[in-house]
Amino acid sequence: MGRERRVLAHDWFDVHRTERTLERVRSPSNSGGPSVTPVAAAPRAEETQRGAYSLLLVLSGVALGVSGLPAPLYGMYEEKWHLSPLSTTLVFAVYAIAALGAVLVAGKVSDVVGRKPVLLGALVAMIAGLGIFLLADGMAMLMLARVIHGAAVGSIVVAGAAALLDLRPHHGVRTGQLSGVAFNIGMTVAIVGSAVLAQYAPHPMRTPYAIVAVICAVLGIGVLALREPHLSRTRGPIRIAKPAVPPEIRGDFWFAALGATASWSVLGVLLSLYPSLAAQQTHVHNLVFGGSVVGTTAFAAAMAQLFSTRIPARWSAIIGDVGMAAALILTIPVLATHSWPLVLAAAAVLGATFGLGFGGSLRHLSHVVPANRRGETMSAFYLMAYSAMAVPTIAAGWAATRWSLGEVFPWFAVLVAIACVAAAAVGAVSTRRAAAPAQAAEVTR
Repeated sequence: MGRERRVLAHDWFDVHRTERTLERVRSPSNSGGPSVTPVAAAPRAEETQRGAYSLLLVLSGVALGVSGLPAPLYGMYEEKWHLSPLSTTLVFAVYAIAALGAVLVAGKVSDVVGRKPVLLGALVAMIAGLGIFLLADGMAMLMLARVIHGAAVGSIVVAGAAALLDLRPHHGVRTGQLSGVAFNIGMTVAIVGSAVLAQYAPHPMRTPYAIVAVICAVLGIGVLALREPHLSRTRGPIRIAKPAVPPEIRGDFWFAALGATASWSVLGVLLSLYPSLAAQQTHVHNLVFGGSVVGTTAFAAAMAQLFSTRIPARWSAIIGDVGMAAALILTIPVLATHSWPLVLAAAAVLGATFGLGFGGSLRHLSHVVPANRRGETMSAFYLMAYSAMAVPTIAAGWAATRWSLGEVFPWFAVLVAIACVAAAAVGAVSTRRAAAPAQAAEVTR
């Protein structure tokens, strides 16, 4: 079972939530109190309803897609409503804060009330958020919609991950791979699709949301028809694990957390400011290009994680951190060339190294954290990751109100690259320390 808990943590944007979900699903006693009361014997995988597993994968992909849906449209909002880059990053940051809250509580709630009610409630919230986007006429409504979507997406990913394991409890490796692909393909399709619709369809600031709302409604009908996959209930109060790190793994934690912090700093800027920057630097103002830059990054991250599962987690993280630092520095002269093919190529390299770095960091941490301290440790990890998504993005947005995006980005890239190298250095040092006792033991034999 422990192996299954670890494997599902491979995704670069949403699988970061899965580890806490699996902690609750597999080890409810670790939280220190609630007991599990069987409602009925758990059905074997072959006895579950046909199509449920695929439906949940699609739902998870659509949820992550909704998180990136506005990315190509931020430039239009800035132009039409005269928003500053700081306003854009604030709209993005409130999503991260709401998603963090959902990540910390949704898994436990789904243990108590079941997966299906949480998924249905989150879908209703997601459709409501899309409706607010349709009616939005200013920044306040944008922020409200993003808060609702943060809570909804976080809940769907966490409860959906738990439901997938409920349906196929002995297919952790395969589920982890498919979840990672679903998350990132959903992100890619949504961002590129949103850009295409905004560029060529009527009512560009509304059409993408209307279409996705219909898709969510159809998925809601499918979820409504599902039988509850979680046939045991955890009784007791819903508690949030307080962030804490066991002393014996602090070195490993900081290695993983520094890598995640750097990765998510890039992610925040990528989804909020970078499409506008890429358009400015290449003089390609077609929205499809901006969407393709972000979509290329997401797709490359998915493929890197899918094909890197045989690389040891620590080395995947170290290689990814160093590679991400190099990719960020490389992006600076690439943008200066004003060449859109080179910008797309740099986005692919950045995405691939991002996938290696973040996926490896989370896999490594899940390997070393004690089972009875998993919840509080992963809470600390997620707190740092989501803070890294929000705070540096807001800082970059503020700086862009005083200087141009083209002037701000090189400084941002250098600072994040330094953080990436620092994470890799911590990992390399801890690797040598771990290897020294093993070598000494080998010599004494």
